Amino acid sequence: MNADLLYVVGLVAVLLGVIVSIGLHEIGHLVPAKLFGVRVTQYMIGFGRTVFSRTRGETEYGLKLIPLGGYISMVGMFPPARTKRRGRLFEPAGTDLAPEVPAESDPARARTASTGFFSGLVQDARDSSQEQIRPGEEHRAFYRLPVWKRVVIMLGGPVMNLALGILFTGIVLCGFGVVQPTTTIQSISQCVKPARSTSTSCTAADERAPAAASGLKPGDVITAVNGRAVARWTDVTDVIRRSANTPITLTVRRDGATSSVRVTPRENTVAVTDAQGTPVKDGSGKVETTQVGFIGISPTEALAQQPVSAVLPAVGNNVASVAGVIVNLPQRLVGVAQAAFGSGQRDPNGPIGVVGVGRIAGEIAASDQVPVVSKVAGIVGILGSLNIALFVFNLIPLLPLDGGHVIGALWEGLRRSVARLLHRRDPGPVDTAKLMPLTFAVAILLGGMSLLLVYADIVRPITLF
Repeated sequence: MNADLLYVVGLVAVLLGVIVSIGLHEIGHLVPAKLFGVRVTQYMIGFGRTVFSRTRGETEYGLKLIPLGGYISMVGMFPPARTKRRGRLFEPAGTDLAPEVPAESDPARARTASTGFFSGLVQDARDSSQEQIRPGEEHRAFYRLPVWKRVVIMLGGPVMNLALGILFTGIVLCGFGVVQPTTTIQSISQCVKPARSTSTSCTAADERAPAAASGLKPGDVITAVNGRAVARWTDVTDVIRRSANTPITLTVRRDGATSSVRVTPRENTVAVTDAQGTPVKDGSGKVETTQVGFIGISPTEALAQQPVSAVLPAVGNNVASVAGVIVNLPQRLVGVAQAAFGSGQRDPNGPIGVVGVGRIAGEIAASDQVPVVSKVAGIVGILGSLNIALFVFNLIPLLPLDGGHVIGALWEGLRRSVARLLHRRDPGPVDTAKLMPLTFAVAILLGGMSLLLVYADIVRPITLF
């Protein structure tokens, strides 16, 4: 199979994974909504023109032209407006705050502040929400549910993405494994080079590296250091780094035979790095350095399956990483714009759009540097990371995201709890329709961000190779 075809296969695999992830996200909303009796009129994957749909029961299920999102339509998302008449507060029908008075027939329920674009958004949201409620089914409106049921419905989608993220991460870690250095030597350095050296070749003036001088060879398997058995590459390097100018004994297996090699690590200057391997800089901006032992060997790498206990910590690290990107999103987007419209470089750890994700998947699939097993693991890992990103992003406490609906419900629950504690009248449901201007603004920002990322992923993509 040629590289171009493999590229397309990788791209299509991720696209299908995205569609399935979106569909399952919406099922996470759909199932509890139906269990709690809310009438769901639509379950749609995608946006734009409807390509296919079929009605089952009271719900229309369909696929739209642009399959990069989805939604379910629940009746009664917003409560009708509360009105005042002759100085008295009137509540919409069916609340616990007033007698049953049909809100639609209440002449006081006229459109207030009917001029102005944002006021129209608020009232239109209320009207549309009420028009969906059929006579006799007022109890099936979303806003009438207890707070905890609304929270369960709105968290159902993100939790589904979290479950998928855990599943895909588990497949990668426990099924395929992760690339780790082994105790088998891959290559031997012939000379000692300081950390700041830019030279890649040895000269006659360079000191010979201790490993080369000791007779170690590529393919040697280190089984013990100073008589203590080793299982990981770090077991070897930890001893070497702290043994500068101190002889150590390496037990190696070569061609089935075991022998001991005496070697004295040379003191070498290397950069200080943090937990992520990034060089640490001092106050003046210079890279900090330290003195460590060095013999000049590098390991071979191989896939190593991880225990199940490694899955949740890995997911937690992924969640923290995505959260960090979101917290610094304005700054990160400025960097993306500078790279897209200027001469800057894309941050490989910064935000990336669906187009960029597809390109990376295609690059992995088409690469002749990656074994087939690692290609599959890489694509599954991308889907895992994508679902973790969807989980975190949807928890942002802004409408129209799921987190915004959750915050609205929790705020209502808090208000009602305080009112009960203070023996005050129930304040009723929170009028989230008033947040429609904010919702409109957030939707515009999200749309602009998506367009920026698509453009940047085309003109200045993040690449792996």
